[in-house]
Amino acid sequence: MVTTSGFSGNEMLCLSELGFAPGDLVLGNSVIALGVQGGIQSAFSTMAGGEVKPVTKLIKDARTQAFERMSEAAKHKGVVGIAGINLDLVQHLNCQEVLCMGSLVKGENENSFSAASDGQDLYCQIDAGYWPVKFAFGNVAYSIGFANAIAGSIHSLGKGEVKEFSQVLYQTRELALARLLDSARESGANSVLGIQTIIRPFLEIQEMMMVGTASFNENLPPECTQNPVSSSLSNSELWSLTKLGYAPVQLLIGVSVYSLGIAGSIAASIKQVRGGEINELSDLICEAREEAITKMKESAQQCGAKRVVGLKTYVFDLGAGMIEFFTIGTAVVKVAGLKTESEILLPQALMHEQDRERASFQHVKPISAHSGGSSLDTISAQNTDAQLVDGAVNYATKKLPKEIMGFLIPFSVLAGVMALLLYLFFAWHR
Repeated sequence: MVTTSGFSGNEMLCLSELGFAPGDLVLGNSVIALGVQGGIQSAFSTMAGGEVKPVTKLIKDARTQAFERMSEAAKHKGVVGIAGINLDLVQHLNCQEVLCMGSLVKGENENSFSAASDGQDLYCQIDAGYWPVKFAFGNVAYSIGFANAIAGSIHSLGKGEVKEFSQVLYQTRELALARLLDSARESGANSVLGIQTIIRPFLEIQEMMMVGTASFNENLPPECTQNPVSSSLSNSELWSLTKLGYAPVQLLIGVSVYSLGIAGSIAASIKQVRGGEINELSDLICEAREEAITKMKESAQQCGAKRVVGLKTYVFDLGAGMIEFFTIGTAVVKVAGLKTESEILLPQALMHEQDRERASFQHVKPISAHSGGSSLDTISAQNTDAQLVDGAVNYATKKLPKEIMGFLIPFSVLAGVMALLLYLFFAWHR
């Protein structure tokens, strides 16, 4: 019988070292629509700001159902687990399809599992003493809200942090992480590994999802059963830290939203024309970065950690002269008794193919039913001519006008200020 698997050659070798073999690709799906009532409820929630609970529940239920259908399909295969699980949203006209896919793992073990870890990550975490338990995820759909938008817009007139926006974005990210840990706790795990953070648009709002592999390590402190540790590190990094005697404590997040203000925006616009360094923007990004990292250090101190590793930083342009600086890292501590099974990590566990390179954070666009590839794809040589045209049209009709407006709006503001000054000047001399 022919086996169709999503595992690469390197993953197959890693699995064989664990006594496992690759099985077939399995999938489950669920197609959803918000509906009239849900649309009305979500509209009010969107205006209020923060979590949009009807949308959060809709997507969570659909993902759970897709995962359960995939798991049910695997039950009749006589396998030990499912690995490399991923969840995608596919756009079908006015509906969204949640697609859950993974590859079966054949072998003999009384502890069956499901994991976001692929074959290589699976080898790393098991060799480091973390047995996979269950694929886990947590999500939250959110919006800034009407009141926060007004308050934030007023504060954005002046230079500095826009705390209303920072607070909403931080709370939503913490909420997604808390739900991920709740899922792990319910499965009896004491850790969640390889956490990936994915932000994608859903209808007119944003959804954040965190996915990882709920796992169990008998050498972790007993209290971790009630408060599972969390890590955004790759499992190969986890193996190295285990070799050094370190264990993850908590995934940490830092968020800060800063605004240039009116004066800063005008000055920056003038310097864009003149050329050279835009000091206002340089200072703004530096200040936002320092604030986000400071918040992360404070969180590390609260959980008793003295090291934060794997720190990654991201900057997003929110428009209207505002930027979001987002940091993510993992707090670690020394734990007695930690060890790896192997003295040296298998080389094939580190040799990721270019298109399989994992990222701890992804900001993606939804997949259209007619577009090939995954939600992380950009226009590449593998796309068809029609897709290239679609991409160019999309850029010309959506992105390019926004860029032009982003360039023209500051000059419009400057022209208005100049006109007002001229009016006051002539009015005074009358």
